[in-house]
Amino acid sequence: MNNTLERIKQGLHSLSPSEKKVAAYILHDPECILTMPIAELSKKSTTSEATIIRMCRTLQFKGYHELKLGMAAALNNQTAEGEIYYADIPADQGLNQIVDYVSYSTMQSIKSTISLVDIKDMEAAVQTILSSKRIAVAGVGASAIVAMDFEQKCKRINKWCEAVTDSHTQLMTAVHLTEEDVMLAISYSGETKEIVEAVQIAKENRVPIISLTRYGNNKVQSLADINLYASPTEHSIRSAATVSRISQLSVIDILFTGMISIDMAKSVELLNVTREVIKHRK
Repeated sequence: MNNTLERIKQGLHSLSPSEKKVAAYILHDPECILTMPIAELSKKSTTSEATIIRMCRTLQFKGYHELKLGMAAALNNQTAEGEIYYADIPADQGLNQIVDYVSYSTMQSIKSTISLVDIKDMEAAVQTILSSKRIAVAGVGASAIVAMDFEQKCKRINKWCEAVTDSHTQLMTAVHLTEEDVMLAISYSGETKEIVEAVQIAKENRVPIISLTRYGNNKVQSLADINLYASPTEHSIRSAATVSRISQLSVIDILFTGMISIDMAKSVELLNVTREVIKHRK
């Protein structure tokens, strides 16, 4: 995870009211904290120094100093176009505006998601999946589409994988998983009841669990051994699950590409076999 600004924005929902005051002050003027002692930030945000430290830890910074260093790097890498916030497209717009809106939202979603990738966690996820006997991918609603996409990818390289998208099947699958298997739990909110229940059962069986949720504290993330994050950029019903699905699929693509890169020659051979059998079907 390499973008401090994104980490703060995307972790807002997991902060306490007092911690949000600190985050809001920083986001309003990110450059201000670069030379600002913690005592001054405490005074200007009308919070305590302890609250600032708690906010840093909630957002997975070791402390205020690391937050400042990360902010300096983020501001240095900021694009010249400046900050543009996600906005829901108004009704009755022409297709030209809709094309611009959808393409921009998609690109920003992917960019934000990439900034949240922790290489060590991604590497751990790749190794855990490759060393497992079975992969169970749990997802419902829009996340079920992402689960099925990963199942299809794994089957192309002869890796046993099942996308479980029905709540009853998720429970039945989870109860039979073992330490030699892995569960990939996909939930944009991280609070989907069906996914939480399946993960809890898998955890009782000591099954390694990888989560794919929006960034921040949530139930699924707290139960998992390895956490992967998608950019939480949806604000209204009009956006539906469009942006979150793109974010999740981006993470899945990175994960799968990491898997096949471990033994590229063998992976390419398997991919070609599946391509040929479909190509020459009768």
